[in-house]
Amino acid sequence: MSGKSEPRSGPVIGHVHLKIADLDRAIAFYRLLGFEVTQRHGAQAAFMGADGYHHHIGLNTWESAGAGPAPSGHTGLYHLAVLYPDRVALAQALNRVVQAGVQLDGAADHGVSEALYFRDPDGNGVEIYRDRHPDEWPRDADGQLSMHNARLDVAALLDLAQSD
Repeated sequence: MSGKSEPRSGPVIGHVHLKIADLDRAIAFYRLLGFEVTQRHGAQAAFMGADGYHHHIGLNTWESAGAGPAPSGHTGLYHLAVLYPDRVALAQALNRVVQAGVQLDGAADHGVSEALYFRDPDGNGVEIYRDRHPDEWPRDADGQLSMHNARLDVAALLDLAQSD
């Protein structure tokens, strides 16, 4: 989640800006994931960041105040993904989400990462995940990356959050 500058050789996605129906509700939800308000524009918009970054998430009601989620089967955002620095931080975020009563849509071990999926209050897909070190990534006999979609032990992650 860090916004700190690191040398990169290619582009990265800097932030996501979401149309939402209720600003206070959206702020409360994204706080569960570890983001804090860095700037607010009344009841219409807010910017949220982590680790001192100006914003990773922009929220606005300019065109969507009081609106419902976009209909299923249409184009739009599939999900946004929030990367945590390690398994403990992911477990803690998961615990906050579950304690808030958010329903999980899925959980997967992709070999390269562990990921959990759910929806924000406006119906936007959200993934929270942690990457494994590249030395741990699964590879086939030719050395090519071999990602998979295996069951993730959610209970073990929640136990990790409780023990920390």
